[in-house]
Amino acid sequence: MHNKVKREDVRSIYEGHEVAAHTLTHPNLTEIPDKKEIIRQVEEDRVKLSELCGYDVVGMAYPCGGVNYNAVVSEIIRKDTKIQYARTIVSNRNFSRQINLYEFKPTVYCYEEFEEMFQLGKYFLNLKPEKTQIFYVWGHSYEFDMNDGWKRFEEFLEMMSGRTDICYCTNREALLDV
Repeated sequence: MHNKVKREDVRSIYEGHEVAAHTLTHPNLTEIPDKKEIIRQVEEDRVKLSELCGYDVVGMAYPCGGVNYNAVVSEIIRKDTKIQYARTIVSNRNFSRQINLYEFKPTVYCYEEFEEMFQLGKYFLNLKPEKTQIFYVWGHSYEFDMNDGWKRFEEFLEMMSGRTDICYCTNREALLDV
């Protein structure tokens, strides 16, 4: 069971955070044959979230897990919505900047790949890159309620925090160079 946030509390609870679209009804977009329905699922969710948050929502996390996007879907989102980037759940285990932001692949999944996240974090902290690198961790906050997840994630954040050579930022700031 998930605790739902009241509509009137969204803006204050998520102040300083970035909210992303996730579709109206959580369908697997690759299974929707109607282009207009894909657009409606994404754009109506984006607009409603923008109204709730008080700023223009421009990011998206694909719903459904697994194969939740393809080139057709990502191109529809790019051309026919105001979404500017869309995150997949495919961990790429590297830190390079990506060209196709409509099929953005995060570095690592924070829950099932927890030990790997720590190993990658240690590696990232020792990098001396010539170009900007991105360490992108994704996950669902409700997952931290299981198996001491919050404690473990706080340990990871402690390890990564307080560095002057790291920019701690939102998706929009990291991916869109705002």
